[in-house]
Amino acid sequence: MSMTASTNGRAPPFGQWERAVATRYLRAKRSQGGVALISIISFVGIMLAVAVLIIVMSVMNGFRTELLSRILGFSGHLYVAGGVLNSPDRDAMIARIGQMPGVIQVTPVVEAQAMALGNGQISGAIVRGITPRDLKATRLVSDNITRGSMAGFGEGEYGGDLILVGDRLAQALGVQPGDALSLVSPVGGATAFGGTPLRKTYTVAGTFTVGMSEYDQTFIYMPLEQAQLFFGRETGIDYVEIKLEDPDESVAMKPDLAKVAGPAALLTDWTEKNASYWGALKVERNVMRLILMMLVAIAAMNIISGLVMLVKNKGRDIAILRTMGAGQGSILRIFFMAGAAVGVLGTLAGLVIGSLFCIFIGEIQQAVEWVTGAQVFSSDIYFLSRIPAKIDWREVGVITFWALAMSFLATLPPAWRASRLDPVEALRYE
Repeated sequence: MSMTASTNGRAPPFGQWERAVATRYLRAKRSQGGVALISIISFVGIMLAVAVLIIVMSVMNGFRTELLSRILGFSGHLYVAGGVLNSPDRDAMIARIGQMPGVIQVTPVVEAQAMALGNGQISGAIVRGITPRDLKATRLVSDNITRGSMAGFGEGEYGGDLILVGDRLAQALGVQPGDALSLVSPVGGATAFGGTPLRKTYTVAGTFTVGMSEYDQTFIYMPLEQAQLFFGRETGIDYVEIKLEDPDESVAMKPDLAKVAGPAALLTDWTEKNASYWGALKVERNVMRLILMMLVAIAAMNIISGLVMLVKNKGRDIAILRTMGAGQGSILRIFFMAGAAVGVLGTLAGLVIGSLFCIFIGEIQQAVEWVTGAQVFSSDIYFLSRIPAKIDWREVGVITFWALAMSFLATLPPAWRASRLDPVEALRYE
């Protein structure tokens, strides 16, 4: 085989002849001393490992996004509580917060626990009192009325007696729109002997579902004035809920919000309110990423076994190349390219398969359900109608870099061993 000479009489690194030799060794049949089968196994292993890592991380990102959109769509991003809510300046403060850049909704809320009594059934519930306007602005609820409607909600004396009930809670209590539902407040009426529980019957105007059982089987919406009356708040509220255009700006906005709300305000954000939940989710995600990255590294290690056998089978060829003038660097680069090609092709194939799987995951789910006749992702169990997947291309880039790095590292030891092979010793037993 001819070696294209450069100005100093040596072939350039990673030149045409080195690539040609590496390709020939990689494609050589077993009868010719090649390890094509092992190379194919290494290629498939890396491809599947990379694809699975991309798919799993994208699905976990999708779940996080879905949960985040539901939690933050149902609840607020920032909360104001404390003594400022009892000051005469409360309404003016709420108006000032609503004018802050990035704020899209400011909601005064009364929230308390109560016992709900339906048709022979009883259950604990969380009653949230807000104005009809704020309830309509909470699109996750107002756009997901499953039965009944919001017609008449908030109308009448002290807001009327129409309420909205979570769909799962309504099913557990055996009520539907138009039925009566009794609520028992632990602190309602005041007597000479102190506070006594207050029981009042309301009419179910409609039911809602937000796709999370924690909310669908727990919450009841009531007009703000009625909640103030029922729970003995008079004209007070429990907290002010604030929603932003970008929930990730919650922490950054707290200093500005503190200036507007005043020194008597107690501020919290959604990351603090759900700290344990999001902390556990983050740890689970990091652990899953670490485990799957180790699987990618293990799959890349298959390249070592293939290259070790290739170096052993091609010992005579290495000796001949060395006697023809090939340097140790050329031999190292030849076997490095032979092994790295498997890793690069496997990584690229896994990248394509994993990305396409995530992009068309809805169609794949439908096809599997059509073939098997079974619902593989039941909304009754997972509270989502489809498998969510969100590709984070930065994370895909990290995965690709990791797979390539592991593949390159796996090729170095056998390639280094090939470059240090003594041609005299290699030809002695031929």
